[in-house]
Amino acid sequence: MRTARRASNVEVPSFLRQLAKETEKMVTFFFKGGPRERDAGEDRDADGEDAAPSPYLDRPVLEKVVAEGGCGRGTSYAVASMQGWRSSMEDAHTCLPALKAPLAAWSYYAVFDGHAGSSVAQYCSRNLLDHILASGALREEEDPEEVKEGVGSAFLALDSHMHQLTRRDDWERSGSTAAAILISPHHLYFINCGDSRTLLCRDGAVAFYTEDHKPCNPRERERIQNAGGSVTLQRVNGSLAVSRALGDFTFKEVGWRPQTEQLVSPEPEVYEMERSADRDEFLILACDGVWDAIGNEELCAFVRSRLVVCEDLREICCQVLDLCLYKGSLDNMSIILVCFPGAPQLSQKALQEEAALEKQIDLTVGEIIALIRSRNEDPDLLYVIKFLTAENLEGLPPGGGVISKRDCIIAAYQKHILAGKSQEPMDVVQEEPEKDSSSSE
Repeated sequence: MRTARRASNVEVPSFLRQLAKETEKMVTFFFKGGPRERDAGEDRDADGEDAAPSPYLDRPVLEKVVAEGGCGRGTSYAVASMQGWRSSMEDAHTCLPALKAPLAAWSYYAVFDGHAGSSVAQYCSRNLLDHILASGALREEEDPEEVKEGVGSAFLALDSHMHQLTRRDDWERSGSTAAAILISPHHLYFINCGDSRTLLCRDGAVAFYTEDHKPCNPRERERIQNAGGSVTLQRVNGSLAVSRALGDFTFKEVGWRPQTEQLVSPEPEVYEMERSADRDEFLILACDGVWDAIGNEELCAFVRSRLVVCEDLREICCQVLDLCLYKGSLDNMSIILVCFPGAPQLSQKALQEEAALEKQIDLTVGEIIALIRSRNEDPDLLYVIKFLTAENLEGLPPGGGVISKRDCIIAAYQKHILAGKSQEPMDVVQEEPEKDSSSSE
């Protein structure tokens, strides 16, 4: 009797476990400062005391919170947020495509990036708009200058109110940046306090983006120094990486300086632009976890390239977060995408080009695996992706590159690895004939 077995004794379940390990290696390769193995006792400091808990996890939390909606005037939106490598989620957001009457033609969207806790970000997401409305600056017959003044006073009022709450209720010493947009029938009002950012795409290009408030900016540095502080390591007093924020009240205790002239100011910058129905395409609001990994023009181009092949705005937002994660973002990430009627629409030509690209990726991955095997080497996923990166494939999403097609690459890798294993030569084993026990006696 003869039996046959494969030359490799690796079974499919263990192979899939190995694939997961290789995928994790790939992730670590693309991340900046990804997790590393710890030596025994490394979690204690030099004096033998327990070290402070790390703000980062050993593995990122990839689950996303998503939502979408529209206002019935040809405008639609989606939002996605992800905890990522951070030990907790401190972002918050607000999406109101239509305010209450008589401002039903107005919309409001905002992203809040918390730090040192989430209390301030969460409170702002629930209450900032109420303070703006209480200013009385938003009316059907809008006055842009009055709107900007009302928004500024609302930020200061909200910050003062929260300062009182922290003293009374012993809040955590947290703070939050804010990037918001008010959309009226005639204007866009960009509101920024901190280093979250809002971007407008018009006529296929970046038409406007808000300026980050960083301590190293000359105007911000001057205010910090005038309040008796310093900018060290590009941080306020060597600690805080933003120069404007809501909350952060330990940086707002200089009694002889007004509210807007503290070490950290709650004063927003507000810009208005007239809307252009034929030219405006979309808005992007995102926290610095996104912007630290991708530039304005790159993200604008990437989103435009996805809009012509994907109708689901939630999926596009998730693709942006995944792209930034693979580009090295270690922070919480939140993004709001607001599309106007002039945004790029689904294109059959673009869909065909996308299908051709994915087919080419599949073929190229197969060729790379075959080449590696011809050298009697193990075609691990990390090596395949590094090899693929050097191929200069045409038609990759602008701003995204090879990394943005990782799901397609992994699917092709699995397919060709499994196909290769099914075609491996068989070892033929000749079994020894069983002895007849009766003849041996």
